Amino acid sequence: MTTVHRYDAVIVGAGGAGLRAALEVARVTPRVAVVSKLYPIRSHTGTAQGGIGAALGNMEEDHWEWHMFDTVKGSDYLADQDAVELMCQEAITCVYELEHWGLPFDRTPDGKIAQRRFGGHTRNFGEAPVRRACHAADRTGHMILQTLYQQCIKHEVTFFNEFHVLDLLLEDNVCRGVVALSLADGELHLFHAKAVLFATGGFGRMYKVTSNARSLTGDGVAIALRRGIPLEDMEFFQFHPTGIYKLGILISEAARGEGGVLRNRQGERFMERYAPTLLDLAPRDIISRCMYTEIREGRGIDGKDYLHLDLTHLGREVIEKKLPDITDFARTYLGIDPVREPIPVQPTAHYAMGGIPTDVRGRVILDEKNTPVLGFYAAGECACVSVHGANRLGTNSLVDILVFGKLAGRDMAEYIRGADFAPLPKDADGPAREECERLLTSNGSESVARLRETLQREMMDKASVFRTQEGLEAMLTTLKELKDRYRRVRLQDKGKIFNTDLQEALELGYLLDLAEVTVVSALARRESRGAHYREDFPKRNDAEWLKHTLAYRINGEFELRYKPVVITRFQPVERKY
Repeated sequence: MTTVHRYDAVIVGAGGAGLRAALEVARVTPRVAVVSKLYPIRSHTGTAQGGIGAALGNMEEDHWEWHMFDTVKGSDYLADQDAVELMCQEAITCVYELEHWGLPFDRTPDGKIAQRRFGGHTRNFGEAPVRRACHAADRTGHMILQTLYQQCIKHEVTFFNEFHVLDLLLEDNVCRGVVALSLADGELHLFHAKAVLFATGGFGRMYKVTSNARSLTGDGVAIALRRGIPLEDMEFFQFHPTGIYKLGILISEAARGEGGVLRNRQGERFMERYAPTLLDLAPRDIISRCMYTEIREGRGIDGKDYLHLDLTHLGREVIEKKLPDITDFARTYLGIDPVREPIPVQPTAHYAMGGIPTDVRGRVILDEKNTPVLGFYAAGECACVSVHGANRLGTNSLVDILVFGKLAGRDMAEYIRGADFAPLPKDADGPAREECERLLTSNGSESVARLRETLQREMMDKASVFRTQEGLEAMLTTLKELKDRYRRVRLQDKGKIFNTDLQEALELGYLLDLAEVTVVSALARRESRGAHYREDFPKRNDAEWLKHTLAYRINGEFELRYKPVVITRFQPVERKY
């Protein structure tokens, strides 16, 4: 039997964006529920290491206009500049809010918030690197998550932990709630709400080598797609240059911000040839391509597909005091002491620039005319505002979740004041129940683990840092085969209590949908821009492709539409570093 709950606001996801939104709504109404498939402080925001970008100017001159320029340039001019301007202005306030709530930032000798250099962040519109990343050692995201969770507890936000949302209740362009599976007992719960916000994170688990937690399977993004919401700019998926070899665990950009250097098999600091001004602090898409180029041309370490991140010249005190988590990762997973040895690294699938389209108020957008879906919001990595365009700068993910989590929560609170509970659709929990029953009762012979492994391997090979028409078309064929096989999966566990077999099968369905829309969008975009690099179309083409992709799934097929990029202060020029 389905249990029904009623809340003014339901927020799906307990990472930084979800908690910041919940905190804002809780100032207006006590009837706020956060529904999360994880215990909140296990959310992926906790893995963000290096810092949050804000032009505080605590250690050298800085201005939000410089931050805006770096973000727009880093996006390869695909970011909407009105949204970027707002984000860079609001970032400063958001950092001071965290400080006042007790986040233990590192400090300068005179007691100000300490800042470090980060990739793509410069002073005076590209002149030289600037210290802009506010940090708490290399555990900044962890501290943000703890701080926001404590504030939510203080404001008596209600949490439903280990509840996996399976469906979004939309009817007549009005959001009415969500349906979730309680992992503890396998029962369905219906959350009737005036407004819903998705803050469900990314979907890096569609790739073999990724920094993403196992929980980042794109649930909210795929559910929105299935309910008729378009997805924006899905062809742009960022690969972070420095993941631990084979494991993908992130070695933060903070390591290079503190002076770490990338080296090839000859010990050469190869970024001197590619980005002579910013060197190892060039934007992530550029460094990832440079690393793959070095490997392709035979300069990988011992002829293999990895390179070295060298911190040895920094000294023990800097490495262990400023980069403690990174140091521990290297020692634990590789048996390497970064004080004495370089760390083997390779690009790792890291961040989705695309997702559910929203405006700067967090309202989900239905079409190229920016028509909002009433009562439906999104924020964080699952959303596309777009402030990241074709490539996100390091630290801007934390800026995004705080700024737009806050703004979405604020608009949500205003909407709730004037809204009533819209009636629930008939048989509201029916589709979710049918999906679970189909998976639990299937007598097919396919294994979820084998299908997922094939998906991740093939996406890594054909739709990652380098792409071609031939590879993308082959990937599309593979995806159609995998989706056909997915209909014949068989679960070993047929029970209800913490059925992780069922959960992983549901998540695989989401990943297959999102991989398909990623490939379809990438195949259509016949240019190279930011993280989307087509070897058969290696140049950026503003005349034809300075526009956002909107991908709709209609009757099982994808239809692509486009909308213009908002350009205000900075006209597109060639990106050089």
